[in-house]
Amino acid sequence: MTSRIGGVHARLLRVDLGDAPDAGWVEPLPDDLFRHAIGGIGLASRLLLDLCPPGADPLGPHNPLIFAASPFAGTGITTSSKIAVAARSPQTGLIGDSLSSSYLALELKRTGHDALAVTGIAPAWSVLVIEDGATSLRPADALLGFSPRETADRLRAELGTGYRVAAIGPAGERGVRYAAIANDGRLAGRTGAGAVMGAKRLKAIAVRGSRLPPAADPRGVAALARDLAARSLGPATAKYRDIGTVANVAFFNRLGLLPTRNFGAGSFAAAEALSGETLRLEHHAGQHACAACTVGCEHHYGARDGGPPLTTRLEYETLFALGSLCGVGDPNVVLRASALCDDLGMDAISAGGTIAWAMECRERGVDLGVPEEEIPRWGDGPALLRSLHQIGFREGLGDLLAEGSRAASARVGQGSEAWAMHVKGLELPGYDPRKLKTLALGLAVAARGACHNRSSAYDVDLSDRLDPAADARARAAAAAAAEDQAALLDSLTLCKFLRHAIADVHDEGAALHRAVTGLPTTPADLAAAAAHITETKKRVNLAHGWTRALDTLPPRLLEPNGHDSALTPAWLDRQIAAYYAVRGWDPDGRPDAKSPSPFAKGEGLG
Repeated sequence: MTSRIGGVHARLLRVDLGDAPDAGWVEPLPDDLFRHAIGGIGLASRLLLDLCPPGADPLGPHNPLIFAASPFAGTGITTSSKIAVAARSPQTGLIGDSLSSSYLALELKRTGHDALAVTGIAPAWSVLVIEDGATSLRPADALLGFSPRETADRLRAELGTGYRVAAIGPAGERGVRYAAIANDGRLAGRTGAGAVMGAKRLKAIAVRGSRLPPAADPRGVAALARDLAARSLGPATAKYRDIGTVANVAFFNRLGLLPTRNFGAGSFAAAEALSGETLRLEHHAGQHACAACTVGCEHHYGARDGGPPLTTRLEYETLFALGSLCGVGDPNVVLRASALCDDLGMDAISAGGTIAWAMECRERGVDLGVPEEEIPRWGDGPALLRSLHQIGFREGLGDLLAEGSRAASARVGQGSEAWAMHVKGLELPGYDPRKLKTLALGLAVAARGACHNRSSAYDVDLSDRLDPAADARARAAAAAAAEDQAALLDSLTLCKFLRHAIADVHDEGAALHRAVTGLPTTPADLAAAAAHITETKKRVNLAHGWTRALDTLPPRLLEPNGHDSALTPAWLDRQIAAYYAVRGWDPDGRPDAKSPSPFAKGEGLG
């Protein structure tokens, strides 16, 4: 079977782990799917909507674990080798989606499939091996307890270096609600896909293939790819190339946007020690690039504390979550904590956010069911490292913290829900939204919960493109446009760091899409597809019990507490109502199938 669309096979590989080891089968994917869902996150979201029964147990056999590539993977377009991972989240109960730069995306395409969907539970701990169209299970008992990287190294030594591996660590094995799936040193981190994989008794997936689908216009793709690659090396991406995202620490601290001590403040006295500039001078240990990337934003840093040698990658979100958010100002501790999260296979943002909640519980005298001296204090680096280890192995207090701040605070009570800093169960990223009003709206309505990667609305606030006193509809339109742009880039699988190097995402995205697929894609088609993808995510959530009450922000962000916040519950309600209206949804936030969003026609997407 050959697809009529370039860059895709139009094939989905299905595997039920409860059936015979070789029980993989192929299902065709309709051409229209690649027009409206495109690939990547869009394709994964649509497959989740179709394959996950409403109300399915996130840790049960019927929750599909989905991996999806895009038509651009394997074409040579810079940054496009990304794998999308989706499942019903065990952390939020809603759509769980993550995107990770990875050679796994390219290898999955080489097997003759655009996506993989895994259901069922293996009878014993296993590795799923996929070679072209053949699937098999092999025992994984000897791999249990190893980090994702160690697991991948051992499997590639056994099977051959041509395999690419996605693996979980101890956190995924033990069902930590925010466990991640790692591949090529990168993590599909947020929303707990690693716990879903662990619940299926699947330690790893090893993939090798031999055939890529041809692009419709190979010469056209090559010319467009060369031009984009050249611009990716220009001034628009210089910050990422020179210092990396850790450059945000000093900038955000100056603006009062650096979340500190569980969002109790927006600036951190020890920010200079954690700044990208200091790290570059005192800890830098090399620079790397993700799969098929010309930007090279990944910087590695070494601990300089006299302890065991350690070098690890570090990004702003990890640095904030394990640093200022927990009051920890020692960069050596943060580096060791970041490496520990990678080794355990768990999301650093949710880990840091949940530990920060526990630190505040200790400060307020809340009983967490363990001796007080076992609860970490603000700024206690050794206690931070101890807590991370306990979470990864679900030991002591870690068994509670492994549930995430929403579930932990609900279990503990005593008023601690008030400082559990999450949206829909997903801990907040490293931007204080009390001074970023468009981002505040974007975080409240985001389908997967509080996430800067599913909405670049902070661009609107930081660039002053929107007057702070703008009316609700203008802000709602800006937030929706930012959300749709993120959905588009995540589905084309282009890195968001390219967005400032691209004059118009819809124009250039359409040109690339035409050359790869051969479809007569227009900028308006991509705008419509982006809105369709956003709405698909909402429909997934509706299938799993979403209600209007879940679109909100933590109480701390909506009440006066000495912080110069302009956010109030009434203000947020007006913004959310305007957002629903802009989307063409009813007042309860539900899409009306008979009244598509005006954004589906490209309106408001400048």
